[in-house]
Amino acid sequence: MKTGDKMQEYYIDLGSSTIKVYGFDNELKLLEEHSIYFKNNFSKTEGISKQNETELFDYFTSLKEKYHFRYENTHIYVTGIFRELNKEKKIEMIKKFNDQLDLHFNIISHGIENYYLGTAMENDYNNKKVLVINMGGKTTELVTFEKNELTKRQNLKIGVADLLNQFPEANESISKVKIEEVEEFVREKLTNISFDTDYDCAIFTGGEERFELLTDFPLEENTLFQDGIHKYMIHIEEYVKASEKVFFKYTLEQLYDLMPQNPKWMDGARLGAVLPLAIFHLANIPYIIPSDLNLINGVINDQK
Repeated sequence: MKTGDKMQEYYIDLGSSTIKVYGFDNELKLLEEHSIYFKNNFSKTEGISKQNETELFDYFTSLKEKYHFRYENTHIYVTGIFRELNKEKKIEMIKKFNDQLDLHFNIISHGIENYYLGTAMENDYNNKKVLVINMGGKTTELVTFEKNELTKRQNLKIGVADLLNQFPEANESISKVKIEEVEEFVREKLTNISFDTDYDCAIFTGGEERFELLTDFPLEENTLFQDGIHKYMIHIEEYVKASEKVFFKYTLEQLYDLMPQNPKWMDGARLGAVLPLAIFHLANIPYIIPSDLNLINGVINDQK
C-alpha cells in the first residue's frame, strides 16, 4: 500500500514561498511541506521563473504519485504572489495544471484568504480581545476577535519576502542586520494602518508554535484561554529576547538543522519574527500565543 491510500481528501496551501500538503480523514494532518522562492525572477506578465515552474510541476508530479491525487479529492488554495499575475498568466497557469496534472490551480483573493483565517480562528477566547496575525511571503492578514466575535479584518500588502529582498544580510550565518532596523522599515510600510491598542493578546499563526518550540522560546502555559489547541504564550519582552537569539546566537546552519525535511523554510525565520513584532508594538500587545493553524483549517471549518 502506498503512502496516502487511507487519505480521502487532500488540501494544499500554495503560497509565495511554501507549499503545505495536508491530508483529511476525520482530522486534518500536515503531511509535508516544500519551499520554493517564487518571488525570485517573478514577473506579472511572464510569471514565475522557468526554474521555479519546473520545480513546482516536478513536485506536484511526485505528490500525485505518492498520495494518489485526483481532481476530485485534491483541493489547492493558491495565495500570495500568484495573485499579482496578469489575467493571461493566471489563465495559463490554471490551464497547465489542468492539462499536465489534472488538478485545479485555485487562486483565491486576499479577502477570501482573510475569510478562511477568521473561520480557522473562530473559538472561545474567554471574552479576551485577540488580534490574529497570519503572515505569508507577500501578504499579511489580521483578524480581531472581541467578546468571542469577529469584529475586524485587515489585509496588509507586506510579507516576509519583502523583508528578505530589503535585508538579505539577515541571512548571513549570523545576522548582519539589527532587529530595530527591520522593525523601523515595517513601521514605515504600515504608516497608513490604524491599530487598536487594548488587546489582551495576539495569536501568531502559520507554523509559529512549531518554530518557537524548535528554537527554545521560553514559552509558558496559556492562562488567558483554554481551547485545547493553543497551549502556550510568551510575554512580549521574552519574545524580543528570543528573537534576538535567533538573529545573533543561532547560526543559519543551526536553524537549517532544526528542520531537515525543509531547511529553506528557515530562510524566513529571522525576518519573519520582526514583521509581527512591529505589529505587536504598534498594537500594544502584552502576550503572544504561537499557533500552527492556517487557512486550510478555515477551509475545513467552513465545510462543517
